[in-house]
Amino acid sequence: MKKILVIFFLAALAIGTEAWYYCRRQVRSTAVAEGALAALGGLRSIVGEIIWFRADRLQDEGRYVELAQLAHALTLSEPHTPEVWAYAAWNLAYNVSVMMPTPEDRWRWVEAAISLLRDDALALNPDSAELYRELAWLYELKLGTDLDSAASIYRERWRERVESAAATGDWASLNMDPARMAAIERDYGVSDRADPFYSAIYWASFRPDHPLLKEIIRQSRALYRKNHPHGTSTL
Repeated sequence: MKKILVIFFLAALAIGTEAWYYCRRQVRSTAVAEGALAALGGLRSIVGEIIWFRADRLQDEGRYVELAQLAHALTLSEPHTPEVWAYAAWNLAYNVSVMMPTPEDRWRWVEAAISLLRDDALALNPDSAELYRELAWLYELKLGTDLDSAASIYRERWRERVESAAATGDWASLNMDPARMAAIERDYGVSDRADPFYSAIYWASFRPDHPLLKEIIRQSRALYRKNHPHGTSTL
């Protein structure tokens, strides 16, 4: 019986992972992703149960790198459940990253968490206050403050990403809209687009009516002003 369950788990995981990678190879389109996910049919719920069981075991054992390998399959099984995406991103940014030997290695995992939320989770859950909160928190706490000993490296690498987008005009690579950026600059008095607190405000501004996102905006504005006491912009 145990052998049968193992075989079933591996088959289900393979199907789920293959469908996810198919989605990722396509142009980022919610319609394309939904079509591929629908192809799994009722198997999705079974896959989800198996993966959650495995994820809980790995977390209890502190095997976070292996847990990260289940992240995409886990989000595939429940793509419209924000808690699943938040769980996967948190693991990448806070559990896996701190196990890496160098700040550069740690940054790659933190950036992967940002991308997971920004590019994938919100594409499928564009109205989720929870996902906007998780993404805004990543910028505010993980990049903006020094709670993480490698935060200064994160800020340097993020500034490089933003400066590259500014130089080429390719804000789409960061999933940021110049019109919305202009609006938050006008409404919140921020202008340094490479400052992590700017990004925290940007993503929180999608749901400014939500109490936690409203508080993130307030905190990030205050911290931004400490970084820019004269209101200067570098971009």
